[in-house]
Amino acid sequence: MRTRSLLVVSTAGFLTLGFTLPASADPTDAYFQITGGTLSITVPLDAGSLGTRANTVGAGTISGPLGQVQVLDARSAAAGSSWVASAISTAFTPPAGPAIAASAVSYNAGSITKVGTATYVANNPAALTGVSPVVSASGITGDNSATWNPTISVAVPGGMAANTYSAVITHSVL
Repeated sequence: MRTRSLLVVSTAGFLTLGFTLPASADPTDAYFQITGGTLSITVPLDAGSLGTRANTVGAGTISGPLGQVQVLDARSAAAGSSWVASAISTAFTPPAGPAIAASAVSYNAGSITKVGTATYVANNPAALTGVSPVVSASGITGDNSATWNPTISVAVPGGMAANTYSAVITHSVL
């Protein structure tokens, strides 16, 4: 029995000597940086047709979806920040003949899909004659986004000639 005890002690001593700790080294710092992003807006390049209306003597309205509009706010905005998306329209003009003024063009944002912490409000201007707020965000904390598909309505005066009328609707965000 003495031999076994001595053998066990010898093995334990060998294992202790086999595990030496490495010499300590100075710690290495590592880091990364996320830079502030931007505030941007994307809009459809071509909305296509807003609809068709029969030529009549009386006035009427043509309405249709413009397509998805999205504001991305990656500014890492300070708490309480805000942004305002705006739109303006040119007159709806035919190849020849009288135009339908931008004052007859209204904008309804509809439902807003929201990401992030903010209060979003659809402003729904009745006329797009000047730069008009369409959706705003306030009380922002950090990054956020809003997406909507507005309906554009054009009040067509009575007696307009049969033709194709087109306009340019421009969005911006500040």
